[in-house]
Amino acid sequence: MVYNRQIVLVLLFLLVGTAAPAYGQISEKAEQFDNGKMWTFEYAPRAYFEETYDFEANERWFENARLGTLRIPGCTASFVSSYGLVLTNHHCSRAAITGVSEDGEDLLEDGFYAKSIAEERPIPNMYADQLVAIEDVTEEIFAATDSAQTDAERVQFREDAIAAVQARAQSNSGLDEDEVVVEVVPLYHGGRYSAYTFKRYTDLRMVLAPEMKIGYFGGDEDNFTFPRYTLDITFMRIYEEGEPFETEDYFVWSLEGAKYEEPVFVIGNPGTTSRLETVSQLELRRDVTDKNLLAFLHSRIEALESLSGTTLMQNEEMQIRNSLFSLKNARKAYQGQLDALHDPTIIARRKDAEKLFAQSISGDEDLSETYGEVIAEMAGVQDEIRALASAHGAFFALTSQTYSSALLRRAMLAYQYVQRQESGGGNPQLEELKEQIEAIPDQSEELGIALLAARLEDFRMYYGSDHSLVMSVLNGNEPLASARELFNSSALSTQESTRQFLEGAMSVENDNALIVVEEIMSEYQDFQSAYLGLQAQQDAIASTIGRARFEVFGTSIPPDATFSLRISDGFVRGYSYNGTMASPFTSYYGMYDHYYSYGPESDWDLPERWLEPIRSFDRSVPLNFSSTNDITGGNSGSPVINRDLELVGLIFDGNIESLSGSYIYLPEMHRSVSVDARGILEALDEIYQANRIVLELSKDELRQAEVEN
Repeated sequence: MVYNRQIVLVLLFLLVGTAAPAYGQISEKAEQFDNGKMWTFEYAPRAYFEETYDFEANERWFENARLGTLRIPGCTASFVSSYGLVLTNHHCSRAAITGVSEDGEDLLEDGFYAKSIAEERPIPNMYADQLVAIEDVTEEIFAATDSAQTDAERVQFREDAIAAVQARAQSNSGLDEDEVVVEVVPLYHGGRYSAYTFKRYTDLRMVLAPEMKIGYFGGDEDNFTFPRYTLDITFMRIYEEGEPFETEDYFVWSLEGAKYEEPVFVIGNPGTTSRLETVSQLELRRDVTDKNLLAFLHSRIEALESLSGTTLMQNEEMQIRNSLFSLKNARKAYQGQLDALHDPTIIARRKDAEKLFAQSISGDEDLSETYGEVIAEMAGVQDEIRALASAHGAFFALTSQTYSSALLRRAMLAYQYVQRQESGGGNPQLEELKEQIEAIPDQSEELGIALLAARLEDFRMYYGSDHSLVMSVLNGNEPLASARELFNSSALSTQESTRQFLEGAMSVENDNALIVVEEIMSEYQDFQSAYLGLQAQQDAIASTIGRARFEVFGTSIPPDATFSLRISDGFVRGYSYNGTMASPFTSYYGMYDHYYSYGPESDWDLPERWLEPIRSFDRSVPLNFSSTNDITGGNSGSPVINRDLELVGLIFDGNIESLSGSYIYLPEMHRSVSVDARGILEALDEIYQANRIVLELSKDELRQAEVEN
């Protein structure tokens, strides 16, 4: 499952426990596409596509590809009919599937199919964004930031300039205020800037989702592997004014599918890559930041798994299950990325690329005068951040709402409330803080204690038992015992007692949790002040390096991923692994082979309706395929199209070798993994009897209700 590499939210992916990729087989010398093929639409590679793939990639072709693709929270989706039918992954839709489940239903496990338009269920808090306009605003942003005298001024001037661009683009969009979103996207780490105007659709309804067993077939064991046998799909529909949304910009469903060695194109929203970072930045990731992130994921998985068999609140068990999916996916993804950073071949290749870049700068007098010291300056900042390694680990994701103790979050906000109250802060700010505190939902006692104990253990692990902060917050106890004592003694443990506490005299001395947070905040604020200052310096230098790269290479290399729309080219192709060759296609035969090999209750178990399919179900139909397209987190749900803009597949994963793709693209090893359009249609027709959807996909006919075969 493709993962979204944005740190704390951990919106994310999955990897398998298998042998580490043999990166030593690749060259240590930099090559043409090391920075990947995640091309932007404002710098569309028309000439390259036409020369390489022998077709006319004109402006209208790229426009159709852009408008047919959507961005949804954490993932990608696409229009697959003129009646607003949308296709994405099952793993991108788990929250949506849970959200449309009614009392007594478990649609995540059992699946869902609306047999009529009237039965398509509205999805709470769901939206989809369509990129409708792009404007290069680089010079406008540079004009503001280049006048800054300090890093703080540069940040403020950039924010002001971005706000002005957004206001202008919103006004010029021709869209209603509630349906337009404008983002100013930094490309090349701030070397260029584009304003993206999105049309936002907010009425999405669930049409069809398979059972978890088939949408997540192979479970954690199979993720980030190939061959695969997974039907990782979900269909939704966009509505406007209560009716299915009609559009001309959709991908026609290919009945023929893709062929071996055929060129294919992936349009999606890759989350984050670090291919243009300097070697010193990558080494800091290896030794500090990504290492600390991985430790955080380990500890939160252990905390949630420790709750098995305990008493939880209503819906908490399902929430924990989904959280564990995400956390385990992210842990395996980051482990693979960290392994890549420890591989000397990859680091050697990145060093070679950096050497060539530096030579290009030094060989030009003007470039050398402007940019000659930027790589060394970046290395100096990385050394300063490295000195904060212990604090970085101790406070990682401290203020996040994800996988954190509700008590600790309430206490941190309450501490701010006290500080503002004592300093004479204004009532609007106090009221806002009070509302934030009261809005934090309750956690069961066991969940709240487990997550608080994990945080206290973070302090001990990174600072050591003899550190003053650790001795103060643990008070001589183990983290679990201290967490239990805090939870049971604090008035901030529940929403109800918190309301009562807020109505009384608010002071630090009134609550044990506030006393602990006072100790934490003193250390945390010192760390934040230093760390944020260094990050501002890093961002400024990265922007300068980005400008230098653009001057040297232009658009011949794509910028790092930014969860903005990209198009990636590649071929349907297998690859060598484990001493053999993986065919690019798998079929339903392979899926059933895994079921009969591993049996019920395994990760390769099948839903009941799949155990004895009707005789016309063709197990030889292709189910998944691999290709050389360049993807990363956020590409989940991306359409895979051919030269005729026909949909031939749906991205849902990559192989284990592709994890190094955060830092370098290796087409000889990296593979994207997709659900085959033919396999999807076969399942809809023969397993789910979703005939009205089959007609819509194959003939673009909208039927109000289910029809007979």
